[in-house]
Amino acid sequence: MPRPSAAVYRRRRLVVVIGLILFLAAVGVGVWLLIAKPWANADASPKPTSSSSQTPSTTPTTDAESPSPSPSAEQTPAIVACEANDIEVTAVTDAESYAAGVLPKLSISLTNKGTKDCTLDVGSTTQVFTISSGADVWWRSTDCQENPSSMIATLTAGTTVTSKDPVTWDRTRSSVETCDQENRQRAPGGGASYHVEVSIGGFTSLTTTQILLY
Repeated sequence: MPRPSAAVYRRRRLVVVIGLILFLAAVGVGVWLLIAKPWANADASPKPTSSSSQTPSTTPTTDAESPSPSPSAEQTPAIVACEANDIEVTAVTDAESYAAGVLPKLSISLTNKGTKDCTLDVGSTTQVFTISSGADVWWRSTDCQENPSSMIATLTAGTTVTSKDPVTWDRTRSSVETCDQENRQRAPGGGASYHVEVSIGGFTSLTTTQILLY
């Protein structure tokens, strides 16, 4: 058999070389695809990136929100209890004379003659009305008093206040033993004179208020 010519050998080598190049190229592309994985993120939804607007920030505390210090005793001096020299107590009646069957209504007038405000217990626990005829005590408001209570009030310097709810005298003689009796001794009328004295918070009226019963 005649040997192939040199040209044939060259063509065969060229074909082998080209085939080898194509094979190596294919292998290289496959390796790149395995490593690079260009499809890996093709369908994945983009993840939101964090930003300062997504992270809640802490609002700084303003001066108005900061607790204010309580005033010290030097800044707001305590109001002291009233003293006898500063308080004037007077018994007040709704009339000077009363017709037969009309019941006297009694109130209290309080004046702070001092230059400073002061406190006083003005509750019914400390109130005592006393009605007398000469040396004869006819009636005390505390003899049959029910449910007395305390109430601390501040009396403004230089002012006068009067109790709003008057106490009524039923024109009878009172005692702790006769509170439940319906027929207690009645005070004489016909122009008889009686004097009303009152004390409150430990302070007693310096004068009495006269009333006449008919």
